[in-house]
Amino acid sequence: MSKTSQELRRAFLEFFRSRGHAVVESGALVPPNDPTLMFANAGMVQFKDCFTGREKRAYTRAASSQKCIRISGKHNDLENVGPSPRHHTFFEMLGNFSFGDYFKEEAIVFAWDFLIKEVGLDPSRFVFTYFKGEEGVPADAEARELWRKVTGMGDDRVLGLGMADNFWAMGDTGPCGPCSELHYYVGPEVDLGRFGQEQTAEGHGWMEIWNLVFMQFERKQKDSALEPLPAPSIDTGMGLERLAGIVQGKTSNYDSDLLRTLVERAAELSKKPYAGGMTPDEVSMRVIADHARTTAFLIAEGIMPDRTGREYVLRRVMRRAIRHGHRLGIAEPFLHDVADLVVTHMGEQYPELRERREMIRSVAEAEEVRFRQTIERGLSLLELAFDAMKRADSKELSGADAFQLYDTYGFPLDLTQVICAERGYAVDVAGYDAALEEARKRSEFRGMEQAVESVYRDALGKLPSGAVAFSGYERDVDKSRVVAIVKAGTLAESAEAGDAVELVTERTPFYGEAGGQVGDHGSIVIGAARLRVTDTQKPVPGLVVHRATVEEGGFRVGDEAELRIDVARRDAIRKNHSATHLLHWALRQVVGSHAQQKGSLVGPERLRFDFTHGKALSPEELTKIEDLVNQRTLANAPVRTEVLSMDEAKKRGAMMIFEEKYGDTVRLLSMAESVELCGGTHARATGDIGLFKIQLEQGIAAGVRRIVATTGEGSLAHLRTLESELGRAAQAAKASPAQLVDKIEKLVAESRSLEKKVEELQKKLLTGGGGGGMDALLGKARDLGGVKVLGVRTEVTDRGALRELAEQLRDKLGDSIVLVGSEVDGKAQLVLTVAKQLTDRFKAGELIRPIAAIVGGSGGGRPDMAQAGGTDPAKLEQAIEAVYQGIGG
Repeated sequence: MSKTSQELRRAFLEFFRSRGHAVVESGALVPPNDPTLMFANAGMVQFKDCFTGREKRAYTRAASSQKCIRISGKHNDLENVGPSPRHHTFFEMLGNFSFGDYFKEEAIVFAWDFLIKEVGLDPSRFVFTYFKGEEGVPADAEARELWRKVTGMGDDRVLGLGMADNFWAMGDTGPCGPCSELHYYVGPEVDLGRFGQEQTAEGHGWMEIWNLVFMQFERKQKDSALEPLPAPSIDTGMGLERLAGIVQGKTSNYDSDLLRTLVERAAELSKKPYAGGMTPDEVSMRVIADHARTTAFLIAEGIMPDRTGREYVLRRVMRRAIRHGHRLGIAEPFLHDVADLVVTHMGEQYPELRERREMIRSVAEAEEVRFRQTIERGLSLLELAFDAMKRADSKELSGADAFQLYDTYGFPLDLTQVICAERGYAVDVAGYDAALEEARKRSEFRGMEQAVESVYRDALGKLPSGAVAFSGYERDVDKSRVVAIVKAGTLAESAEAGDAVELVTERTPFYGEAGGQVGDHGSIVIGAARLRVTDTQKPVPGLVVHRATVEEGGFRVGDEAELRIDVARRDAIRKNHSATHLLHWALRQVVGSHAQQKGSLVGPERLRFDFTHGKALSPEELTKIEDLVNQRTLANAPVRTEVLSMDEAKKRGAMMIFEEKYGDTVRLLSMAESVELCGGTHARATGDIGLFKIQLEQGIAAGVRRIVATTGEGSLAHLRTLESELGRAAQAAKASPAQLVDKIEKLVAESRSLEKKVEELQKKLLTGGGGGGMDALLGKARDLGGVKVLGVRTEVTDRGALRELAEQLRDKLGDSIVLVGSEVDGKAQLVLTVAKQLTDRFKAGELIRPIAAIVGGSGGGRPDMAQAGGTDPAKLEQAIEAVYQGIGG
């Protein structure tokens, strides 16, 4: 019986729940505290530390449906999406896991029982693979015999494969082991001879649907021999999209209920038919459907399209979808429409989609509008490059030019290749890659050196409890034993006056920087030694290091230390941290629940809060936010903290941040209406916060805004500064503070009047005044093939006057083309006009594009009149000369 994807997901989780598994919600797409991964690409990602033994949970077997993205690194399915019926950038992975609990037999029995008894798949359509042995690692004979025993299949259905297909490793070192894959035949008649071959154009052939990984070995050093793990584990993964397609009798995942609606929407928008084939139009529709899902889920997690990292990956996916829409002839922005349909269909399973629906729509639409403008700018530069290649008789765009298009304008390489191919040119991809690699080397963030991290891991290993205990919630002063001293990146046994050290104690009241809150300062006394602490950090999970200078005396590992934080500084940080929570709550009340935290910095002087929102906040919105926060501070509500289970925290409506990693037990912080998970230090009551005042609101990236604010004494100091500046301004204007606005309005009116007089004088000079005026300009015209062409630079600083001058020169010359340029407010301004009698041969909008690119800008307009602006006025003469080259060739 056919099941919907929703029913299949639910059936899978309930099947394993009934067999003693804890059902765990999907982890975030952005793995918290894991710099090795750009996105979660498998179900095991959130359980990585459970497999390595670094994390212990309340359960030893689990099941989940994990959101996954495979776009970058080793797992990159981007180019397969569209032509392939089974590849996706975003997909859901169903998985069951054992952490030293059950092993191969149970995993194989569970998989077989679920697919045959629960789902009802045809047993005769399966092939199973096992590791046949290779590179000195023995064959997995146990898995082979278990498949034969459990399924009753013979050797023609239980096949051995090598390392490349059936052996899994977390990396060069660490847990690893053989794996077993379940393959299912899609098509009318099972064909064993096609195993290992690509699916046919109709989608017929063998499809891998489930992979069972048996983690039974550990490789302690690269290329060393494998050693048995003391507690073998299980990690499995099955794509929901593939399972749904098979169960629903489809040969393509895109025809299942998970994706078909999205494909049909793309077809509807393009006004073209979709029949599930491989025509270019149908491929484009599948690309749009897939990429709309990735777009919606990444924006819902607070990722915004930009030029680096995860943000660039999102931008690339979005622009690839937009380009395919352009290919289909969809004239208006459309991606936000399809992404909204993703929210409609998947919002029940993933509530974050519904919560951020408006953000998803607005970001997707804004990025599409920006990309269309990018295409215009890029085309201008490409036109210049095409002209240069034509003159040089070259058929290849240089890698440097291709990289400049990407680096300066965000023009993706694949789009450059498409446009060049349409004009008969190739692109030097090797040169582009070299330029890209060079840029990466210049800007690469290298982070902590591996050797230094190893020292921190060694220090962590010296702690009896495996982690530094934090006592700063209860006390400002504490005593503890010194367990490690780090000097110049290496462990040391002692330190003396003048040394800069990183000190590790068993317990500390010092808060290590985390969650946006800066680390504590203070002092440490160890016998006769005195240390001044200037920072506290958490370089690896579980470890707190006090960065300090030994001001006098000496000490050794094992000595008793008295640790004392700077209480006044901590109190200021407490106030700002609690105010940050109230600000987060107030933002969501005023602008909507899509306002998700993207970062924060809580220090003693001020707080900074970054959040997702598509436009600047209005003065009225800022006032309302301030009012909401200050009303709560005046109410002097108590600040309460509780330690409870994650499930209970969710029931209480706690706000959580996608980038943060939470355990099964969490710390819940509540004040007034704000309920949020947080490990930081806070005020005892909201009244401690004092006056909350927003100092700055600005955009810092596409779809991301920033608020900087102060509390208490910081707000008072800020208001006194404003009061002082107001007094100085009033003095300069020779008015009282109360009269200042009227005086400024009067001065502005006088300035505008004078500017108008200057404009009129400039016009008179150019149309008959001293120095030859208009006649002098007309004398510079050239006859190029029977067309009068004139390019002039003037000192006119008013845009309207510049346009009027261009029209007057054109009218006096007759059948002519006129370009006028000037520097206005530090930028280049260009106006190009074409006599109407010539617009069948020359279009002003087309002529001005390559000229505008010279001054670092872009432009456009009607066939008879076009305008452009640029950031490089020093090249105005070169740009004006280009009009003659553009006409005369």
